[in-house]
Amino acid sequence: MISSLAQIHPKARIADNVTIDAFCVIEADVEIGEGTHIMPNVCVFNGSRIGKNCTIFPGAVIGAIPQDLKFKGEVTTAEIGDNTTLRECVTVHRGTQDKWTTKVGSNCLIMAYSHIAHDCMVGNNVILANGVQLAGHVIIDDYARVGGLAGVHQFIHLGAHTYIAGQIVIRKDVPPFVKAARDPLSYVGINVVGLERSGYSRETIRQIHDIYHIVFVQGNSTSKALEIIQATTEDSDIKNQIVSFIKGSTTGIIKRHKDTTNDDYGF
Repeated sequence: MISSLAQIHPKARIADNVTIDAFCVIEADVEIGEGTHIMPNVCVFNGSRIGKNCTIFPGAVIGAIPQDLKFKGEVTTAEIGDNTTLRECVTVHRGTQDKWTTKVGSNCLIMAYSHIAHDCMVGNNVILANGVQLAGHVIIDDYARVGGLAGVHQFIHLGAHTYIAGQIVIRKDVPPFVKAARDPLSYVGINVVGLERSGYSRETIRQIHDIYHIVFVQGNSTSKALEIIQATTEDSDIKNQIVSFIKGSTTGIIKRHKDTTNDDYGF
């Protein structure tokens, strides 16, 4: 059902079974997949690509031009995957010539008033709680959870299955599978609950714990920790994922908080 009170450009590509409520604006270079529901007062600007069975709540803005002074009007996109929900007043801006797109994956929940800036890459099954603010070029891997009102500095990378506290500024990369909290944002343990819910075995969680004990608890430098991990831990996809993330960090990873006395680990 498409409301007669919606303003929809005739060139917009809208699939079957899409619902567009009153007072929405849909520009010409837009694609909306089947089964998606666009609620009242949503603006979907040129360059937007919305997948199947998404729900976009009132006041959301998708595909607005970047808030980046380097942007010169290049043709870029803002892409939303399938089965993703954008709650009230979420904003997702188009990319720039850095990546040419901004992406939000499938099965995500982006809660009210969150902002996803230009050239961000948000993976699948990600949850951003109310008011999370992503600066440009942020990467968030699959199954990450970010608490409400957190602010993420540009070019930061948040690893898969991370659980990050709210009302905090994130200035360093957060490796996969860990919990991060306090101020400054610090390692406080393994995301055991999230990993168990995702089907990780106790043996795998124990290996993750042992690797991060070397990185964060033993007092090693990052480079020394990587040497120890490579020399003493069994090869596995998990080990390779953690090592690759740390080696690839351009901003450096978070540290263990000075007041933490243990691994905060148990299941």
